[in-house]
Parts: sequence; structure tokens; C-alpha cells
Amino acid sequence: MTGEFEHRNLSMVLLQSREAVMGLFRPLLKPFDLTEQQWRVIRAINDSDTGEMEIGQIARECCILSPSLSGMLERMDGAALIKRRRVAADQRKVMVSLTPASRQLVKKLGPQVEARYRYLETCVGRETLAEIYRLLDVVREALPPEVVADAPGAPVKPRRRRTAVE
Repeated sequence: MTGEFEHRNLSMVLLQSREAVMGLFRPLLKPFDLTEQQWRVIRAINDSDTGEMEIGQIARECCILSPSLSGMLERMDGAALIKRRRVAADQRKVMVSLTPASRQLVKKLGPQVEARYRYLETCVGRETLAEIYRLLDVVREALPPEVVADAPGAPVKPRRRRTAVE
């Protein structure tokens, strides 16, 4: 059967690629009893310029729907991985930062994560990996803002571009 479509299913290819890549990282998280989503939150806050992020910003950056994020942040707070504080000027806003325990996790996991990225570079090539990042940025940034804004958890503004060597 030739199918009804001219184009390959890009969403499916992206998901399959994500699963293949996550196969490199899931085993690193398991000994620390971390989920992929928890690690995304920790990594996003750790990588932020200020060391803290507003909850809505975390939802967009980590592509986690707000209802799921609320429960997850509650559990992370209970596990002493994050701390939350209300913004004095706007009590509706809650800022989230890492605790010393999660900063220690970053220090322990960081070298292992970087080793997996180096392995990925050996598998696909450093230049190829850099090109993948570049092309994915092109796709994301080429879509109209209203399309991206309607996607669950979609970033409001593009992040600083990272290269494969960062």
C-alpha cells in the first residue's frame, strides 16, 4: 500500500528519534529515582540565567502541561528537589529554584549526561549533531507564532541556541 500521503510522518519520525535518544539517558536517571520530566525541570532551572523560573515558563520550556506540572512540582517539593516562592510584587506568580540536593544531582549526573552526548557525537558525527540542532531550530522558528503558541507547552520565545559542543 502506497498510502494517502506524500510526506513522511514528521511527528512520528521526531517521536521515534526522541525515543532512540532517550534510550541513552533513561538509564542514568533511574538510579536517582528521577523521571524524564523531573530531569527536564531540573535541567531547565539549572540552565536558566537566574537560577529560578516561573511555573508557566517551566511548563513552556519543558513542554509539560500545567496540570501535570503542578502535581509534579508538588512531589519534587516534597522530595526536597525544588523550592517555590511567591513573587512579592505579584502573589499569583510562583518562582521555582533548585535545592542543594538537586544541585548535587546535577553535579553527579552532569558528567554522565555529557559522556552520553559525546557517545551520540561518535555515533552520528559532531557536525551532524550540530546540523540536527540547527535544523530543528529552523523548523521551530519558521512556524508562525500563533501555531507555536497553540501547541501545548510550546515556548513563547526561542531559547538561546546551543551547539552540540555545549
